[in-house]
Amino acid sequence: KIRSHFSSSDYSAQSDSGCVGCFVNIVNAMFSLCKNSTAETAEEVVTPAPTGTMPTSAADMPRQTSDYMHGVRTARDERVGPERALAKLQEGNARFVSGAGNTRANFDAEHRQALAAHGQNPIAAIIGCADSRAPIEILFDALPGDIFTLRNAGNTLSHAEGSMVGSVEYCVGPLGAKLIVVLGHTKCGAVMGATQTMLASKKAGGAAAEKQTTLDKLLAGLAPVVQQAQAELKGTESAEEIAAHAIEVNVFFGIEKLLIYSEPIRAKVKSGEVQVHGAVYDIV
Repeated sequence: KIRSHFSSSDYSAQSDSGCVGCFVNIVNAMFSLCKNSTAETAEEVVTPAPTGTMPTSAADMPRQTSDYMHGVRTARDERVGPERALAKLQEGNARFVSGAGNTRANFDAEHRQALAAHGQNPIAAIIGCADSRAPIEILFDALPGDIFTLRNAGNTLSHAEGSMVGSVEYCVGPLGAKLIVVLGHTKCGAVMGATQTMLASKKAGGAAAEKQTTLDKLLAGLAPVVQQAQAELKGTESAEEIAAHAIEVNVFFGIEKLLIYSEPIRAKVKSGEVQVHGAVYDIV
């Protein structure tokens, strides 16, 4: 089901970073992605982007066909604009939802050799969670070479010097991708862990553990997300409710931090060359 739809004005209103000017020309279409066993529900779980069109039924969702020079997307093929890139992701997800997605079955040694010989030319960078239940290429029925995938626990962007930001800069810079998607998912263990840590810290009067593991530091980086989610829910103390809302807040947070941390990405978004979108995948 479609749970929510967000515009750039919604996102700007949530930002207190002083960087609202960064969001000029951003299209932040929050669309839900869901694996479902029946083709008839495909229309209900994939929301069309404001700038593109989607198939109207499962019958209109054929397996991905290729007009690429070598049968797979390489650097020899033309660049894809952000609207078309987003439409291709939505089409791939529609195939996945309807059960028609198996594009990878057509990937063979010739395609691998083409990628090796001619280089990569992805249509999008996707920042997603490392959760083993949310494999990005499968969710979008994509081939090797289609998506520049970045994953960590909780799809977090809490540090400017992190490899995630630099990797996205590489994708929209030298590799020429025009679309960035920050992809969260329901039932996220990292967000739940951060929620439980925040609530426990509140009960302990804000005292932090004497020794912190790297995981503890990762969860601490999600604390502002959880705190905002709790504030928007008017102070509920239910960890489950807070975590469920924090998943969407975390997507906005990731978009915001990406634009704050990276001047090159910010400039490309402001000019309209690159679009940033947010999405949530429903694990059901």
